[in-house]
Order: sequence, then structure tokens, then C-alpha cells
Amino acid sequence: MKRSRVMRSLLLSMLLAASAAAVPALAQVQFNITVGPPAPQYEVVPVLAPGYVWAPGYWAWNGERHIWIHGRGIFQRPGYRWQPDVWEQRNNTYYRNPGRWERDSEYRAPQMHNGKMPKHWDNRNHERGKRGRDHEEEGE
Repeated sequence: MKRSRVMRSLLLSMLLAASAAAVPALAQVQFNITVGPPAPQYEVVPVLAPGYVWAPGYWAWNGERHIWIHGRGIFQRPGYRWQPDVWEQRNNTYYRNPGRWERDSEYRAPQMHNGKMPKHWDNRNHERGKRGRDHEEEGE
């Protein structure tokens, strides 16, 4: 019994030591992209549902070449605007700055009048559409 515990402890400590030595090697992977991306592709921006904004497509690097990632509708953040993905050249290397939300200095929050939200914030149409979907699911 004692011998199996000693062996088990020895194997466990060897496994932990080996995994600790392998982790720093993974953290140091680096590569440089010296091929600039092609010109952006033209995309038709679809009509988006209220509360969504368009995030345009961009070129991404897949390890061998640039691939086009199509644009998409993303949920809007009040008070922010979407800054699209861009590639930046520094010396002979290209770096991709991923898309991100930036605070919109021109944003003005909707004002309440007489304790009520503006009419365009009325939720009745949303609720009516939701009830309609519920009836369709029930077969009515």
C-alpha cells in the first residue's frame, strides 16, 4: 500500500513539473504578417432591426493568407459607436486592430417628458409581434 502511494505521488509531481515547464513555451508564440490585406470588399448593408448597428466586414489572417469575414448586425450600445476592424502598417509588418466600441461624445440620452418615455420607445408593437409569434407556434 505504501509503495503504491509513493509511486502515485512521484508520478503526480513529475506530471506537474512537466506541465509547468511547457506553459511558458506556449505563451511565447509570435509571428509577423508582412503581406498587407487586399482592399475591403463591398457589402450591401441590410435593413437592421431596431437596436442593431452594422459592423462591416474585414480581412482576417488565418495563418497562411487573408480571408474575408462578412459584416454583421450587432446589438447597439447606447452612448457608444462601433469602430470597425482596421489594419495598420508599421515598418514592414501589418497589425490588425479588432473592432471595438468607443464612447460617442455626441450621444444624447433620450429625455423623459412628464415622466413618460418618448413615443418611439413605446413597447406595444414589440409585445404585439411577440404575441403573434406565440400564436403561430400554437398553430392558431
